[in-house]
Amino acid sequence: MDPISQGVLGVAAAQAVSQQPQARRAAFIGLVAGLAPDADVFISSATDPLLSLQFHRQFTHALVFIPFGALLAALVLHPLVGRNALRFRTTYLFCLAGYATHGLLDACTSYGTQLLWPFSDLRVAWNNISIIDPLFTVPILFLVTFAIWRKSPVLARCALLWAVAYLLLGVMQRDRAAAIGHGVAATRGHVVERLSAKPTFANLLVWKIIYESEGMFYVDAVRVGLSSRHYPGDAIAKLDIARDLPWLQPDSQQARDVERFRWFSGDYLALAGKNMITDIRYSLVPNEIEGLWGITLNSRAAPHEHVRSAGGRTFTAGKWQAFRDMLLGN
Repeated sequence: MDPISQGVLGVAAAQAVSQQPQARRAAFIGLVAGLAPDADVFISSATDPLLSLQFHRQFTHALVFIPFGALLAALVLHPLVGRNALRFRTTYLFCLAGYATHGLLDACTSYGTQLLWPFSDLRVAWNNISIIDPLFTVPILFLVTFAIWRKSPVLARCALLWAVAYLLLGVMQRDRAAAIGHGVAATRGHVVERLSAKPTFANLLVWKIIYESEGMFYVDAVRVGLSSRHYPGDAIAKLDIARDLPWLQPDSQQARDVERFRWFSGDYLALAGKNMITDIRYSLVPNEIEGLWGITLNSRAAPHEHVRSAGGRTFTAGKWQAFRDMLLGN
């Protein structure tokens, strides 16, 4: 999720376990601890564009790391805000509450979070909320602001209840969208090998449907409100290295990078242009296959050279209009 959502949810969690006199200190501690796991964004490489994808949402977001991450945050924060007013164990409790929200909230998005590291490299993605969703964040921000002003843990607990209720609504909407996707595939006579329903930007109404059948990916959009509407989309062949990149040497760094990108994307890969592989999970308009990011290979690269990153699609007026029409049910 975006930093604002992560921060305010950390505030709510820390305040919820505090006593009234501690509420304001708990809010600051929860804010910092709720943001702390994203310190992994500093793991990057100028020559390896996939390194940040590999380590973002990895060990700092894992369930087993929560007690240790909270301890590190407490060791930093206690001398700053807690030494004269809080016991260390109280500071640690607030850090633990704030830190614990981060990985779980990230797992609710489509990006993938390694909650089970180091026991598994599975990228958990529950697909029940967008990376940014004001309808989720603004009520929490409103409630924790008043909780800080009134020193009220009760208001913070109300913020947590709203967060849980909204995420459960996302689960319900995701399952409704997936059911429509299976119905669409059936009308086309396709045997679905796997299907994903993913929320689109800042809403729980319009969903991107991706399903795989006989070596093809089919992408559609559905609007799930009081009634449903289907927006037919595009299809593209699933990446086949032997067919699409016959020159790629299996023992080269580029070949290893393709496998790393396959793991990151959940194997939702397709050839989008000459020597360019795209992650089809994300697009500006949900029924299109114009990936937001990808990688570019070089047939003349040395065996040790990495792939290059590609992406940066522009949200044009026409694309915004198409997305807005879907939101409005047009």
